[in-house]
Amino acid sequence: MSLSRAPRRTLLAVGVLTAALALSACGGDNGKSGGGGNTNFVTNTGGISTAAKGERASTGKLAGETLEGKQLDVADLKGKVVVLNAWGSWCSPCRAEAPHFAKVSKELKSQGVEFVGLNTRDPNKQPALAFEEDYGISYPSLYDPQGKLILFGFPKGTLSLQGIPSTVVLDKEGKIAARSLMALDEQKLRSMIEPLLKEK
Repeated sequence: MSLSRAPRRTLLAVGVLTAALALSACGGDNGKSGGGGNTNFVTNTGGISTAAKGERASTGKLAGETLEGKQLDVADLKGKVVVLNAWGSWCSPCRAEAPHFAKVSKELKSQGVEFVGLNTRDPNKQPALAFEEDYGISYPSLYDPQGKLILFGFPKGTLSLQGIPSTVVLDKEGKIAARSLMALDEQKLRSMIEPLLKEK
């Protein structure tokens, strides 16, 4: 009898751990994480971390197939301010911030701001495509079901995407300038973008 209980306890422990990881991944950590390593960025009280112009790192390769089946390479957007948002259709905070991202992306496109989503942990594209339609998301999203772009697209110790949702803004040189590890409203999203539009 004790033999049959041991595997059940093990399965229960694994199940609880998996659930905890899933919740923490979707909820983020409210911007309190620094990203590890020797860093030169500052997190303000609103949970937005920024890096000074001379201290920004480049991303790794962020390219692949979009939800619509087209090829996209973020490096091709150099010269514009680029907002990268990691999201999943299953994530409640992602749904909360989606209307703000849809609105701001449309309003700032003419000023040279490009938005790119990184859709992750959706095992197939249909829920993600439905999410985009429901919230009026008009910008492309790279399809990253395993989270490889999020994991390997940012060097260690940089302002990297961590958890879902999280957002990184690249300056016009393609370098990582700002990051948030929580759902954003319009005001906070604009506060990450607008200073970079003023940079020469």
